[in-house]
Amino acid sequence: MTLESPSSKPAPRHAVILCHPDPKSFNHAIAKAYCDAVRALGHEVVVRDLYAMGFDPVLKADERPTVKDFEISKDIQKEIGLIAGCEVFVLVYPIWFGTPPAMLKGYIERVFGAGINPWDVETRAHKYFLADKRLLSFSTSAMSEPWLNEQGQWLSLRYLFDHYLANAFGMKRDEHVHFGNVTAGMPQLWAGRHLYAVEQQAKAICASLLAGGIEMAVPAVAS
Repeated sequence: MTLESPSSKPAPRHAVILCHPDPKSFNHAIAKAYCDAVRALGHEVVVRDLYAMGFDPVLKADERPTVKDFEISKDIQKEIGLIAGCEVFVLVYPIWFGTPPAMLKGYIERVFGAGINPWDVETRAHKYFLADKRLLSFSTSAMSEPWLNEQGQWLSLRYLFDHYLANAFGMKRDEHVHFGNVTAGMPQLWAGRHLYAVEQQAKAICASLLAGGIEMAVPAVAS
């Protein structure tokens, strides 16, 4: 028996799902910094810019797996085909009124949740394309982290969104890096620090994949 050399294995793939309407936004800069960092390490990236794609976030009646005539729409089949096989699923978005943008929520409902019924979520018996993969989120807000904590928003987002999604889809783990005080007048030094944190997170998760899943040591929140 011969052992497969590391160089013969396919490069790990990352799906970066970006949700911000302004192509000049800091969220776009975050997505670019992450992609540049993982590509520099030889990994592959699939970028899904939801606004640029004109993604339709509205779940159709016959897309619900509990109805008699259930079927996955062709556009969703195509989308799943593009991101299936990725090891890491990266969400990049602003926090609007305490939650991710509606378009991202629609993407999760139509794409991540395609064909999964409530019993699948409860029993976690399904083996979907997200099973045993990693969820990594980068979020921004104009508010400070202390203010978000005072409102209970940060804890709510972590439990009602990140942890729930990871558990519902059988994902291996979830990480979240948040950048507060992100505004048009943000000092360039802060922006540089934030993007450096993105690069370090990208390098950490790439190293973790190479090492077979060792815990990442990058802080979960950067304000």
